[in-house]
Amino acid sequence: MNKNILNTGVQNFIDTNWNTDIVSVLLKKPQFENISQNELVAQLEAKKKCRKKLPTWFATPKIYYPNKLNIEQTSSEKTALYKAGLISGNSVLDLTGGFGVDSFFFAQKVKQVFHLEWDTQLSEIAAYNSTLLGAKNIKCIPKNGIEFLKETPLFFDWIYIDPSRRNERKSRVFLLKDCEPNVPELIDFIFEKTQNLLIKTSPLLDITQGIS
Repeated sequence: MNKNILNTGVQNFIDTNWNTDIVSVLLKKPQFENISQNELVAQLEAKKKCRKKLPTWFATPKIYYPNKLNIEQTSSEKTALYKAGLISGNSVLDLTGGFGVDSFFFAQKVKQVFHLEWDTQLSEIAAYNSTLLGAKNIKCIPKNGIEFLKETPLFFDWIYIDPSRRNERKSRVFLLKDCEPNVPELIDFIFEKTQNLLIKTSPLLDITQGIS
């Protein structure tokens, strides 16, 4: 996370040029000290993808964006709000936290949210944005979610998992056993840490098969 991107001049440029031609920006010499054109373009591309998908983030000044792939893979505000409506209680563990959209909306329903993300930079970005958005009851932990579960003595009212639907060869998968983490393999262990499990699955997964 390059904090130089949060400087006022840089932020003004991003807010003004998020819809500009990316190639023209790449071809220019570096416009800001300690910020590469690639980093600048990454912010522009990601902000553009947030306009309809994540309007709260798009409209909030000084949001720090990850790469556009993270934005493509994250929940939209509408779906995150729907999922938050399914839970209650005092604590939620977001086992696969990512950019932190689901965690943000969970935080509006429960007292404490634990956001687990193995990518340290993405975890740092999620923590920064959560504070900026006023969600101070989210604890961002840069660690593999399953490893954290194995170590923590805590018990959670809910655990939420959005398994990665790409295998080691980067091919798309949809069966729960082929996703990461492998929920069927870990199900007994997970229920030692919670009584309620919410899973985002592929729309290709047959409901009956998923329940089985």
